[in-house]
Amino acid sequence: MGNLKADSSLMSRTLTETRIPGMDPVARGKVRDIYRADGGLVMVATDRISAFDCILGSPIPLKGRVLTQISLFWFRQLEEIVPNHLLTVDVRKFPAPFPQYHEQLEGRSMFVRQATPFPIECVVRGYLSGSGWKEYKATGSTAGLNLPAGMRESDKLSEPIFTPATKAASGHDENINFTQMADKIGTESATSLRDLSQAIYRKAAAVALEKGVILADTKFEFGLDASSGDGRIILIDEVLTPDSSRYWPAAQYKPGGPQPSYDKQFVRDYVESIGWNKQPPAPKLPDDVVARTTEKYLEIYRLLTGRELE
Repeated sequence: MGNLKADSSLMSRTLTETRIPGMDPVARGKVRDIYRADGGLVMVATDRISAFDCILGSPIPLKGRVLTQISLFWFRQLEEIVPNHLLTVDVRKFPAPFPQYHEQLEGRSMFVRQATPFPIECVVRGYLSGSGWKEYKATGSTAGLNLPAGMRESDKLSEPIFTPATKAASGHDENINFTQMADKIGTESATSLRDLSQAIYRKAAAVALEKGVILADTKFEFGLDASSGDGRIILIDEVLTPDSSRYWPAAQYKPGGPQPSYDKQFVRDYVESIGWNKQPPAPKLPDDVVARTTEKYLEIYRLLTGRELE
């Protein structure tokens, strides 16, 4: 990408908010703008970036495109394990009026099936890091699962573990155990989501490792397909992106502390270093932090897919 810091044309092409005349989004999340259309949803990944549940004051060029294209890559890889909500990424095939706004939408949007989401973040951890590490340090366990004594930060777990969390409309998600999850959505659904999550993680971790990347942990979202008479479970939202996953370079892996990463940990580290209190208003990011973050997103895309972002 050359000198991203000096590339003003790249900055001018960031998208922080979609504007589709006559259409109001049903939701503007931390990253995505979502519209109802023709029985489905148009999901647009903007270049907004959040940290500690606050949208920061600087967009990240190309971020929304990377998120969408990585999700598309993984949806194709995972079809044999679980169906997903994707209908098309071809903006020309979106319901009206979206095709005429292809300049906003191209490369960063999906037309998807509607689903009834489960109110659960399905987290799988193969390594002890992030909130899992913090909980282990305090209690010796993670999500109610006892782990061996004496583990270090970033240690590989003997087996991947499922550590669900509640989906919070605002504020931080809360880690829960499997029993609490079953109480919320039923034992049968909880068991299905756990088994699907672990199967997806194992497949994705193996694929990533072949490409020199460790998938340390990740989170999935599932829903019941609204168009299916049998209420089948489908994979929804994004999948295995650097926003929802912790990716590490395998060649630099050294347990016993934090690892270099391809995710937005770089941004979290910066906003913590300046003493931000993690409450609105969120700070803006310096140009060099913005540029380095874009580079990280592009690098993980290239490593996983084997090609440059178009």
